[in-house]
Amino acid sequence: MPIGVVAQTKTVQGIVFDKGTNQRVGKAFIKNDDTKENTFNNARGEFEIGVSLGNLIITSKEGYLADTIKYTGQQVLMVYLDRTSIYIPEVQVVARRSPEDVLQQRREDFNKAYKLADPGSIFSVGQTGAGLSIGSIYNMLSQEGKNARRLTRFIQREYEEDVIDSKFTRDLVSNVTGLTGETLTIFMSNYRPTYYFASVSSPYELTTYIRSKYEIFKLNPNLRFLPKLPEIDLEVNN
Repeated sequence: MPIGVVAQTKTVQGIVFDKGTNQRVGKAFIKNDDTKENTFNNARGEFEIGVSLGNLIITSKEGYLADTIKYTGQQVLMVYLDRTSIYIPEVQVVARRSPEDVLQQRREDFNKAYKLADPGSIFSVGQTGAGLSIGSIYNMLSQEGKNARRLTRFIQREYEEDVIDSKFTRDLVSNVTGLTGETLTIFMSNYRPTYYFASVSSPYELTTYIRSKYEIFKLNPNLRFLPKLPEIDLEVNN
């Protein structure tokens, strides 16, 4: 009577090294190409991942060439990454500015609007004692002040969306989920994180978030959430 052989999955530990220096490399992305399980290693280069005999383990990190190891029963997976050496002839590369740099530039470009949007204290103290600040009251009630506040709120929302985009990238989501094309676009639209979560979460926490949402997404990959209604800023003039 034939007996079927069932692949046994076990958890193995591993360490990622720089091949040139033998120094440990942290924050590398490790993925089991057969089971799609993935994780990041810690600052000491250490990680754990589930494997079965024959599984291919892919390790990647920005600035290094990806490395693939076949699991054949090793007690510890030793990964050695080669640094990349890229030559781009006659190409001018312009670094993408961080959201914080963009926000600072907006503040400088619209300095007058920020001053009008923040009227300061409506009380002032002069030689005759405490009183109301006419300038502050004007900034609060004038149409110019209202327009300035609308502009600064728009700039703040733009900054928050830039922060999310800089963390919740297509490359990261695709590496974690394996999604591409239109399906990737739908997933990222449905499960876009909030600004607060994106700004405070670590790479590990963000990856865990993506994996958990992907499990939900697989139940109904064609589901599309309704887009958020635009915020309407109504100001009533008396």
